[in-house]
Amino acid sequence: MAKEKMVEQITSMDVDFAQWYTDVVKKAELADYSGVKGCMIIRPYGYAIWENIQKELDARFKALGHENVYMPLFIPESLLQKEKDHVEGFAPECAVVTIGGQNVLSERLIVRPTSETIFCEHFKDIIHSYRDLPKLYNQWVNVVRWEKTTRPFLRTSEFLWQEGHTMHETEAEAREETLQMLKVYEEFYLNCLAIPAITGQKTEKEKFAGAVETYTIEPMMHNGVALQAVLRTISVRALQRRLTSPLRAEITP
Repeated sequence: MAKEKMVEQITSMDVDFAQWYTDVVKKAELADYSGVKGCMIIRPYGYAIWENIQKELDARFKALGHENVYMPLFIPESLLQKEKDHVEGFAPECAVVTIGGQNVLSERLIVRPTSETIFCEHFKDIIHSYRDLPKLYNQWVNVVRWEKTTRPFLRTSEFLWQEGHTMHETEAEAREETLQMLKVYEEFYLNCLAIPAITGQKTEKEKFAGAVETYTIEPMMHNGVALQAVLRTISVRALQRRLTSPLRAEITP
C-alpha cells in the first residue's frame, strides 16, 4: 500500500511565483480563505508569527516611551472629510456602513482604513499646551481597505497592523522621532525576521496622502518586486496655536 502523501505538490517559484507563494501559505497552514473575498482566516501557525512580531516590537516601543491605546473601528464620514488629502488617498478603498440594526444611519460611518484622523481629533482634545507633549501613542488593531486584487498576508481587505501616532512641540523633534523609529523597524527586520530591506524616503509621487514626507522600508521579493513593509510619515497640524507634528507608522504581518 502506497504511503499517503504528506504534502501535496507546491508550484515551483520559477514556474509561477504568485502560485508558489499561495501554495506555501496554505500547505504550511498559515492561513485559509474565508467566505468573504479578500478576508482570510489566520490559522494558529500564522497567528503565532504575528504574536511574536507584536511581542518583539511592542517591547521596543515601550522602551522608548510609547503607550498603547485603542481607537474606534468606525470613523464618522464628516471627520474623514476634514482631511481632504486623506480622503482622496483612501476613498476608493473605504468600506462604508449606512445601516445600523434596522435603521438608516443619520451619518455614514467609515470602517477604519487607518486611524490618523481620529487620533488627531483625540489629540486636539487632550493637548492643551506644550507641557502635554510629547504624546507617543500606538495601537495594535485591524483595518479594512477594499482591495480589488488580494493575496493572503500581502494584500487583503481586512488585515492586522500596528499603527503609531506621536505629537511633538517642534518639527525637529518630530523628525528625530521618525528617523529613530525607522531604525527600530530596520533593526527588527534584520535581526528578528532575518529579512534584509531597503530603507529610505518615498518620492513625491509615492508619499502618503497629506504627508510632508514619507519614509519606507521595503524588502525585495524573489520575483524582483519590492514589498512595502513599513511606512512612516511626517505631517503638520496646528493645535492650540502651537506647531505640532503627528507621525504615523504601520506594519503588516
